Amino acid sequence: MIRANTSREHTNREYEQELRRLREQLLLMGAKVEEIIHGSIRALIDRDSTLAEQMIGVDRKINQLEIAIDELCMQVLARRQPVASDLRFLTTALKLVTDLERIGDLGVNICERVLELNGEPPLKPYIDLPNMTREVQEMLHEALDAFVAADVERAQRVIARDKNVDAYYTQIFRELLTYMMEDPRNIFRATRLQSIAKYLERIGDHATNLGELVVFMVKGKDIRHAGKLSDAG
Repeated sequence: MIRANTSREHTNREYEQELRRLREQLLLMGAKVEEIIHGSIRALIDRDSTLAEQMIGVDRKINQLEIAIDELCMQVLARRQPVASDLRFLTTALKLVTDLERIGDLGVNICERVLELNGEPPLKPYIDLPNMTREVQEMLHEALDAFVAADVERAQRVIARDKNVDAYYTQIFRELLTYMMEDPRNIFRATRLQSIAKYLERIGDHATNLGELVVFMVKGKDIRHAGKLSDAG
């Protein structure tokens, strides 16, 4: 009987270690995604093509982490057959890495536009784009903290902030449209900057997804598309 208890305790310790390792890998992936967002906009502001190329390289590490986390999740699901909150944690982790990987891809897209812009004279001083970037960075960071702490209130604050990102995008789009209308020679640069703003807006959407996943993980309640579904009903 004592042997059976010891074996169970050993299994439980192994299981906890696996879940801890999974959390650590997720946070590492999150940190890499935050790095690529920060670096891509820094490359834009500083007109630093070398940094843009370096950030594109970071995306390869993000992709490797996605594969490693997916494999770890599947191993735990197969070996431990978790239920209730642990099952929701693992299924959330599988979805969360997809959003993080897509944010990494959007960071690469920003860097590609930066490389194009760096071959041209600056169109204008950058004010709203850095502010918009700061907003999405904070949303992402808060969403990851909410995930680790299983904090629903923090996750809901992330979701609420998406409207700020949308407002920045609208403002930037209108301003760039004015530049294009004033002089056709501005079109190439303005459209590249508009693309960067759109990528940031999509990063905000993915950060919102992360917040919604945290609510599901903690409460078992899927709040995605809640308004649309109630309207349809």
